[in-house]
Amino acid sequence: MNTDDTSASNGPQGRAANDDSHAVAHGSDGAANGSTVVPLHPHAAAHPEEIPAPRVPQDGPGTELARDEAITGELVSERQSRALDRRLARQATAWARTVPRQAVRLVRESERPKQTGKALVRHGLVLCQGFESWGKRAWDATTLGVYRRQIKAAEATGDREMLREWTERKEHAVEARHQRLMDLPRLAAGLAKVTVGSLLGCVVAVLLIGLFVQLSGTGAFVDVITGVMNTIRWVFTAIAVAWTPLVMATPFAVLFAAWREGRRRGTAPGWLATAREADTDAAIDESTIAKALEALRIPQVTAYLKQGLPLQFITPARIDGRGTHAVIRLPAGVTADKVARRRADLATGLRRLAKEVWPTTGAEAGILDLWVADKGALAEGAGAYPLLDEGTADVFQGVPFGKTLRGQPLAAPMMERNTITGGMPGQGKSSAARVMMCGAALDPTAELRIWVPDANFDFEAFRPRCSRYVMGAEDERVAEITEHLRELHEEVQGRGELLIKHEAPSVTRELASKNVGLHPLFCLLEEAHVAIQHPTYGKEVSKLLCDIVRLGRKRAIHLIVSTQAPTKDSMPRDVTRNCSNGIAFAVGDHVANDALLGQGAYSAGHRATELIPGTDKGTAVVKGFTGERSDIVQVYFLDVDRKNDQVSPIIDRAMAAVAERGSLPGSDKAAPQPASRDLLTDLDAVLGEHPVPVADVPALLAAHAPDWAPYRKLTGKALRSVLDRDHGIKVPSTGNKFPLDPVTVRDALARREADEHDETG
Repeated sequence: MNTDDTSASNGPQGRAANDDSHAVAHGSDGAANGSTVVPLHPHAAAHPEEIPAPRVPQDGPGTELARDEAITGELVSERQSRALDRRLARQATAWARTVPRQAVRLVRESERPKQTGKALVRHGLVLCQGFESWGKRAWDATTLGVYRRQIKAAEATGDREMLREWTERKEHAVEARHQRLMDLPRLAAGLAKVTVGSLLGCVVAVLLIGLFVQLSGTGAFVDVITGVMNTIRWVFTAIAVAWTPLVMATPFAVLFAAWREGRRRGTAPGWLATAREADTDAAIDESTIAKALEALRIPQVTAYLKQGLPLQFITPARIDGRGTHAVIRLPAGVTADKVARRRADLATGLRRLAKEVWPTTGAEAGILDLWVADKGALAEGAGAYPLLDEGTADVFQGVPFGKTLRGQPLAAPMMERNTITGGMPGQGKSSAARVMMCGAALDPTAELRIWVPDANFDFEAFRPRCSRYVMGAEDERVAEITEHLRELHEEVQGRGELLIKHEAPSVTRELASKNVGLHPLFCLLEEAHVAIQHPTYGKEVSKLLCDIVRLGRKRAIHLIVSTQAPTKDSMPRDVTRNCSNGIAFAVGDHVANDALLGQGAYSAGHRATELIPGTDKGTAVVKGFTGERSDIVQVYFLDVDRKNDQVSPIIDRAMAAVAERGSLPGSDKAAPQPASRDLLTDLDAVLGEHPVPVADVPALLAAHAPDWAPYRKLTGKALRSVLDRDHGIKVPSTGNKFPLDPVTVRDALARREADEHDETG
């Protein structure tokens, strides 16, 4: 226990202490730790709001506690502490005046002994693991255990090529060992000869040196022998002096080496980790991966490893960008998909967040392709947009999109592609579409068309660069979007004829630059589900989208469909199937996941469902961008907030590039406007001379104007409401048939024409 002295202040906020079990100690240390120390009183601990008021010491108001007297107490939670404060504050006024300043000693529990004990046990376990590792390595060396385990592993997996290779290696190792044993006597004899020869050589050298000294008169022969003997005695004395500390240090050196070996080979249990070590990184290598897979408790993996068989690493763990990549052949009966479904559990064994571990299926069902991000790699983000301040783009080469988790820049392929992007609200789908459209805008040969059937400011900055731009959720705006899609559908057919004329199977950069009507055309339908589910125009919008994504690809028309809800009701399947590019931010279920990333993506481990809303904002699983089945990408972010508008300067630069080249692509054609019909004129045309029940009139109008969608959805009740509200024609209820008299319609039409004539005259 640690103790600190503190004094309780007088007044309503003061704290009194006495010598009974109801005393309360509350000091600066307790506040710092977010806790309050209270006496060891069972009832008080369970019901802090019922603690009786502290009693005044019996010896009178002048009595003080000894400064070195400790109060035994226990830590309570912050909630209990606040309850105590409220309880005591209400009672403080009654007794604060009678209680003088009291000296109190704060007693609080320390975590240091517990952490120290855990550290000692952990290091002891590491030491034992080191000796165990040495023992296993020695046993393997004497019994060729490495070769035997690899042979068993090859037999277990049925890999004949590996079985043959390791059998040959074992035979070579046995033969080499036998040869070394046979050569051992000759080696010993050779060492003895060398030793004896060396000694004889030294004796002869000493005799020759002594004889030379004697004959030259520079000294006596005996002096040389004496010097040699003194040197030998000095060497033996030095060895004797150094021997004792060397012998004493040897056990410590052995223990340290064993500890190092244990750290390298073993892993201490999680419950022995101290607070300081809880957040330490774990090196991702073959042993770490094997232990993480073993912790999944998949029966086949557990049985395989219990036999002492090593996992087969087709690609050993190696640094790959901002993480580690490995390819593992799993034991028989285990698919990579089974491991992928346990991604979160696998991440705990690797000491990573679930979003930092990506297990997928390799070349075969039983091959696990595993990539593990460095700890905290996702926090680095994609960085600044490469074309933020300068540069243009060529859509035939792709446009900047983001960075993979490995840290490699990734471009979005645009030509001969269509894109679908989706995810939960606020996760980045609109931002991804904005990044792609910014890249297209920076190609001066490209035409842009953007439709937003919602009150959405995200794309307003693109308006000057677009040949068609509609924003709004009103029926009129959706009707205008539908008319623009009809125009685009006709252009798909017209471009097909142009390709035949120029004898080209698809649009090339050369054709796109010739101003022959085959320039790249990029269209974005934001919040597409709003238009697709519109009660009047939805079916036609769906049909037009399906035709455009199927046929427009080779004709340099790229359609980007952005939606929050890629379900069968909100997005036609023919659209999702024909979008080569899929961008999936955090989604709620496997249905939305497969709609964005392709059928079977979820079961194969390509899961945007693993992305955490909010935490993984701006991170997406994408398909079609590289040769991989999917990639995890952090998408560049371009802000449209007025305080930090990054898009408008890009559009200004794009407009300057367009002006330098010529006119805005697509500006030579006026935007089509939705057709309009006059209800009274049409009623005059379909009604005869006699009244008609109003419920039968919508069918007559639909037959008269079959292409006019509002008539197809019109009902008798709605028609009565429109006539009354807009034209002042009240349909009477006659026998509950509500007959519409053509005379009233024609009278209203005549009055309107007369009013128009008066206004113009």
